Amino acid sequence: MALNTPVAGNVGELYAELAGRLERIVRREVRAEVPPIEDACQFAWWRLVVHAHRVERTAALSWLVKTAVREAIKLVRRAERDVPLEAQIDGAGEAAIPSRWPGPDQVAEHRAQLELLRALPVRQRTVLLLQAAGLSYEETAASLGLSRRTVERQIMRGRRKLRAAADA
Repeated sequence: MALNTPVAGNVGELYAELAGRLERIVRREVRAEVPPIEDACQFAWWRLVVHAHRVERTAALSWLVKTAVREAIKLVRRAERDVPLEAQIDGAGEAAIPSRWPGPDQVAEHRAQLELLRALPVRQRTVLLLQAAGLSYEETAASLGLSRRTVERQIMRGRRKLRAAADA
């Protein structure tokens, strides 16, 4: 078999020759537990099968190492980021489970903010709510039959009143 030929058709021979070596190199480079290393190596072999027509035999080991190391690093980072729920509960109890609902302090804060909004004049409250909903100044002006400048002023005044009320 020529050395500078594509790997296509010879992946089985190459696997028998390089599988153990690939795993040792990747384990040394990444220094992780066995399962992510084995998974990364299998991923690299699968990618070699897909790209065998482009990879030369002389470059196969370096191509496999590069692919497997990248995949192993991804797997290790993902494992560090994704802590199982059981481990969170064991570590901190049920307090570690985030609630979907706001706590009493957040509810009280939201109610106070709504009261501040209710205290504003109707026009200021309306333009602020439309802006919070994502409407532009032009869209707000068109929907309320106001000029753009009036919308700007009402937003400015409403924000000023909200800040003053929050600071008080």
